[in-house]
Amino acid sequence: MREGLPKAEKLFLKEKSFFVYLNSRYVIISGMEYIIDFINILKEYTSIYFIVLVLISAFSAKVADWILSGIILRFAKQTKTSFDDKLVDALHKPIYYSVFFLGLSFSVNTVSLPDSFLYLLLGLFKSITVIVWSIAVSKIFVELIRWSSKAGNTKRFIQKRTMPLFDNIGKIAIFGGAVYFILLSWNVDVTGWVASAGILSVVIGFAAKDTLSNLFAGIFIMADAPYKEGDYINLDAGERGYVRSIGIRSTRIMTRDDIEITIPNSVIANSKIVNESGGPHEKERVRITISVSYESDIEQVKRVLRDVAIASPNVCKDPEPRVRFRQFADYGLTFQLLLWIERPEMRGRVIDEINSSIFYKFRDENIEIPYPHHVIQMSQKIEPTN
Repeated sequence: MREGLPKAEKLFLKEKSFFVYLNSRYVIISGMEYIIDFINILKEYTSIYFIVLVLISAFSAKVADWILSGIILRFAKQTKTSFDDKLVDALHKPIYYSVFFLGLSFSVNTVSLPDSFLYLLLGLFKSITVIVWSIAVSKIFVELIRWSSKAGNTKRFIQKRTMPLFDNIGKIAIFGGAVYFILLSWNVDVTGWVASAGILSVVIGFAAKDTLSNLFAGIFIMADAPYKEGDYINLDAGERGYVRSIGIRSTRIMTRDDIEITIPNSVIANSKIVNESGGPHEKERVRITISVSYESDIEQVKRVLRDVAIASPNVCKDPEPRVRFRQFADYGLTFQLLLWIERPEMRGRVIDEINSSIFYKFRDENIEIPYPHHVIQMSQKIEPTN
């Protein structure tokens, strides 16, 4: 209120503002009363009232979806990380269907329906809502563990090699929670189920002993991480190939013959595993042993073997190939060529290439490759003549 006005004018302005306030309150109250009267009139026409409530439910769901995807998502896109964008996108459908089915549930209760049909509709609405939310929570959980493991910090609890473990455990927990809430949606008493879980677990333990063994073996494999997806491994039984996936029950390996082998985790847990992709890099050293005759020049043999390895495009230049004189064997001198290849699956092809080149190079350099042989000396006794 302005200063310097006469006292009577101040009193008049105060009373005027008070009447304006009362008038606005009267308009609001009158508007609310009009809406309430209109709703009471609609209730007399059940079908029209039901349709209006359904339309209001759809409109409210659309408004909630617009607020989430139109306003909140706009602020989420301004952040540096993409996790919040995917979070808002995952909550898009659950919020829409939750608001819509909530309005439908209220609308259905206004219509005179048989109790059995009403029970069926309400249970169906709740079940669909639980399923939609379960899918959304599963997506959010997967994105969360991916975002947590991308930092590359070895001190983090969630890392790339432990992602399958948390992924499987999280999905099992989400599935169990979804089943629990679906049962509650149909008014099923789960107390008896929980009470009988102890006896049921014993029965399942005996009936599915192998399955549970694979389950726990899979958890231990994921926790211990002797290998990860994409590694090239060898097993005791002779299986050799790339790890395609690590499941909660089995591990799938793609062999060099392009054949996928599914191996139970319990078998792998009790096997010796050679991880050729382990270590600081995927390079692998290959040893090729060759024998030459004792008449050969040692330096010439070393030079030829080294030149053959360096000339191959499939052999790593760093570390450089090297040759070692190993032993004096029974039939010749034993040398060993040490070379490195980029990937483990190249071993067979590189050994074939290097062996062929050594054979032709030795033949050109007149280097003899010995083979086991025996020299038999026979003496003949000469009888004296008379």
